[in-house]
Amino acid sequence: MTPADRIADLRTRIRYHEERYYVDDAPEISDAEFDALMRELRALEAAHPEHADPDSPTLRVGGRPAEGFATVEHLEPLLSLDNAYSLEDLRDFHARLCRALDRPEDSALTYVAELKIDGLSIALTYEDGRLRRGVTRGDGVRGEDVTSNIRGLRSVPLTLNGSVPARMEVRGEVYFPRADFLRVNEGREAEGEPLFANPRNAAAGTIRTLDPAVVRRRGLRVFVYQIVLPPGAAPVTDTHADVLRTLRAWGLPVETHWHSCEGIEAVAAFCETWREARHKLPFETDGVVIKLDDLALRASLGATAKFPRWATAFKFPAEQARTRLLRIGVKVGRTGAVTPYAELEPVQLGGTTVQLATLHNEQEVSRRDIRPGDLVLVEKGGDIIPKVIGPVLEARPDPPPEPWRMPDLCPACGAPLVKPEEEVVWRCENASCAARIRRGLQHFASRRAMNIEGLGEERVEQLVSAGLVRTFADVYRLTAEQLAALERMGPKSAANLVAEVDKSKTVDVWRVLHGLGIRHVGEGAARALARAFGTMAALRAATVEQIQSVDEIGPVVARSVRAFLDEAPNAAMIDDMAAQGVVMVDVHADAGAAPGPWAGWTFVLTGTLASRTREEAAADIERRGGKVSGSVSRKTRYVVAGADAGSKLDRARTLGVPVLDEAQFEALIMTVSE
Repeated sequence: MTPADRIADLRTRIRYHEERYYVDDAPEISDAEFDALMRELRALEAAHPEHADPDSPTLRVGGRPAEGFATVEHLEPLLSLDNAYSLEDLRDFHARLCRALDRPEDSALTYVAELKIDGLSIALTYEDGRLRRGVTRGDGVRGEDVTSNIRGLRSVPLTLNGSVPARMEVRGEVYFPRADFLRVNEGREAEGEPLFANPRNAAAGTIRTLDPAVVRRRGLRVFVYQIVLPPGAAPVTDTHADVLRTLRAWGLPVETHWHSCEGIEAVAAFCETWREARHKLPFETDGVVIKLDDLALRASLGATAKFPRWATAFKFPAEQARTRLLRIGVKVGRTGAVTPYAELEPVQLGGTTVQLATLHNEQEVSRRDIRPGDLVLVEKGGDIIPKVIGPVLEARPDPPPEPWRMPDLCPACGAPLVKPEEEVVWRCENASCAARIRRGLQHFASRRAMNIEGLGEERVEQLVSAGLVRTFADVYRLTAEQLAALERMGPKSAANLVAEVDKSKTVDVWRVLHGLGIRHVGEGAARALARAFGTMAALRAATVEQIQSVDEIGPVVARSVRAFLDEAPNAAMIDDMAAQGVVMVDVHADAGAAPGPWAGWTFVLTGTLASRTREEAAADIERRGGKVSGSVSRKTRYVVAGADAGSKLDRARTLGVPVLDEAQFEALIMTVSE
């Protein structure tokens, strides 16, 4: 391969991996592998300047903003950091600084060492001490405006303490605490959704969701570490250590384990200390960021097109161990997704004993040729969930173990497993499957579905284990006597739960549709189907084409609904629910009535309303024939803006969409009846 061809190949590969990392939040290679590609490209470009290209990855920060958000330019480029993978790399970094500053290489420069948070870079704009905007890193020059999501993070103060600059950017990292990350993954598993592999991907995916309510629920937090001022503004302080102290004094969250280090050997000692100690932290860290403390010296050193010269990131290596793969099991999620997992001989990894590891899906097991009985390599780097990298082939016995294959039947209920051609996940379509019932019944009873208070996780486990509930319909057979006989369930609690169950018989049919756990049918789709068909009976009689013709319902959802309703156990369960008195109709529908006065109107809600919740406001809109959307377009009739309205309000103003404050919205409601 000629140098020109290799340069072209490297540029293509690097751009691909930048896209996977910065846009898709799904990296396919490690940081070390990516950096090796970049170093090779830099070396080739330096040796062959005739192949220079202004669009080369070596001459830009990398990535691009995600679609779906307005973009905003940073006060100054938000650069990446060069990486160090060994103590020798750290000493080389120090030597480069000394040479650039014309000092002896044994000079004891003062550094600040900070734990490197494994999260998503964010720039917070404060004007006169008030939070005005939150922007992701994007391509380093422009980022996505995610202000409405950032305002939902309680660790981000809306106003600052004391005397602050008139305008500034405060930079930091959005991250997932370990406990919240595990909680969210448990919820995703219960929903039959793919698990987040690590907190960084989860934080990135969450902060860039178009639904601020999701962001608030997940428990993200922020650590900040830098102040960026407009050109010409006087600096706040002279050293980075004082920057961190100042940020904390203003009320901003600063990670507390940073340390001032006199000389590079003190930095090396700090890195070695945290190589193991990091496992006890309540958040993930994948290294240490080392920065020159003196801000004036930083300014004299400047930056390359991609990196500041005065900082580097020492990366901890991913931790790996060898152990025996005892067996490959499969587990069933709430929506029937059946996924494989590895049962391992216990092994110490990342400060914990690992016995289980993810295998993602059948294709991954086959591609990596992972077989029960193999000696396997297990890794736990930035991933909280350990993963099996692959078999140690030289240790595979002769004859080798048999390749693993996905079972044909559900391990919990024996129903045949199915896999649509366009998907990689096998599924159990039996809604009465015991494994699905445990997870599905919690969702069925939740506030956003059938709203059965008192039917939480512990009670569900009792009912399923006792054999009292095998399908959702069995909930409506429960008696106070049966419930009172359960442990920690007295007569009063039993009577209250029976009353809650009885009350749920007359809820809107959209709640039933949402509660059933039909794949791809969330609350929005359930409401749309209820408005279109009015009753469960009408929906059950509809064709795929008729379901797909409903506004907001696409072909994937339509096929999923039809497949669910066509499954004999599901049809029998719905019939049973009806026989137990569950009224599956749109309680607001009136077949003989004319369309509501707001028919054809689309509303967008943003900010906090004082007089009602967003759910109540949405219900008021829908009862009058309107619909509620999560995004603003030129077709939006009104944006209803409450307190602390975010980027949707800005979008409405840009497009010229009418905006109603809460008083105007209330007045509009009063002008028409339901």
